[in-house]
Amino acid sequence: MNLITVNQEKCIKCGLCVNECPERVLELSENGPKEICGEECISCGHCVAICPRAAIDNIKTPLSNQISSKKFSKLSPEEAENFLRSRRSIRSYKETPVPREKIIDLVNISHFAPSGHNLQGVSYVIIDDREILDKAVKLVIEEFEKDNVSSNFTKPYREKGIDTILRGASTLILATADLNFPRGRENSIFSLAYLELYAPTLGLGSCWAGMFERIAMKDNSPLIKLFNITNNKKITGAVMVGYPKYTYSRLVDRNPLEFTFITQ
Repeated sequence: MNLITVNQEKCIKCGLCVNECPERVLELSENGPKEICGEECISCGHCVAICPRAAIDNIKTPLSNQISSKKFSKLSPEEAENFLRSRRSIRSYKETPVPREKIIDLVNISHFAPSGHNLQGVSYVIIDDREILDKAVKLVIEEFEKDNVSSNFTKPYREKGIDTILRGASTLILATADLNFPRGRENSIFSLAYLELYAPTLGLGSCWAGMFERIAMKDNSPLIKLFNITNNKKITGAVMVGYPKYTYSRLVDRNPLEFTFITQ
């Protein structure tokens, strides 16, 4: 069965779809684009998205599911810089739970992130039950104590009940992938980076749960059982999410930029 169909009345034989196909699935014939190796298609949707006349369709990336990019205004460079720099790692959260509708919006944006060879392959486990989150923090602390990890994390928890792992966030979002999926970690990083960038637009804060990941991504981690992760899946990333307890009045600078142009 062919993947590609072409509306001959609309097609102007410009060849853009052929030129943009990363896998060379198409070639340009006298009748327009022609599929030559459909099995190589990676479902990127470029052929459908680039056509100026909406003349091409692809079973894997249907035209009916694509949205016109002309409907949306573009950010100016200044607006884009402010948007990107405004993201912060939030480590102090209100106790207010985040509505699940907002969390679904977050992971929906996440799954539009780029992925290696368009393999995607990332799914999500969302924990917003306070009791389960508290159990997870306790398990991480116990594992740290077994591994003699810095007391900067274990001591405040034991002596004052301070959550040094998830910082009191009301929601934890895990990225997961199949055990044998080769790009689970890198695709999860792309995905959760999108989530973190989008979170402030919903009034939310986020932070990469790096200390939590140290235990979650270990072989035979006790967190796998706690979260009911199936045997064929692995945790590939974790981000804490919640309403920020504080607001920030300034954008923090970074270390001086270093770069080099290579010329002959």
